[in-house]
Amino acid sequence: MNHWQHESAIVDPGAQLGEGTKVWHFSHVCPGARIGDNCSLGQNVFIANDVSIGHGVKIQNNVSVYDAVTLEDDVFVGPSVVFTNVYNPRAAVSRKSEYLQTRVKRGATLGANCTIVCGTTIGEYAFVGAGAVITRDVPAYALMAGVPARRIGWMSRNGERLGLPVHGEDEAVCPVTGERYRLRGDVVTRVSTS
Repeated sequence: MNHWQHESAIVDPGAQLGEGTKVWHFSHVCPGARIGDNCSLGQNVFIANDVSIGHGVKIQNNVSVYDAVTLEDDVFVGPSVVFTNVYNPRAAVSRKSEYLQTRVKRGATLGANCTIVCGTTIGEYAFVGAGAVITRDVPAYALMAGVPARRIGWMSRNGERLGLPVHGEDEAVCPVTGERYRLRGDVVTRVSTS
């Protein structure tokens, strides 16, 4: 066994867990799930069948990752984050054939208690604030807050707020790493490593 799991956790046969991954108390990983190396699934985490999780992902307590969700490498999922996979659910109507794909790209952070409505993509290194509700795609490096969430700024790869306007043209430097970022319209790119 290349992963570790607490004795109360259930990892169904067929689930793929990478080297060094840890599954904590009362969690359940379904048989079709694919989880990379060095991940951490906190207490009371549920991972459905059609889920792909990259390397180095941290999922905090009380999170259910439902079918049709992809978490790329180094994603942080805060406590009690909510994912959905059907846009218009009804108890009496089966909509399993209507699941919408949700993708959280490399290095993104999802703050505690935020909700990710299905069919959206969260860009690389984006930062979704605690309690925010994501209803549309989020650009790379965007800082999102509110209900529904709106962009209130930009973040560096290191998780530091950048001194960039919400929209326009400008450049900023990460105060910790010295990496330089450029804003053009609604797009931020990293232009140097220091």
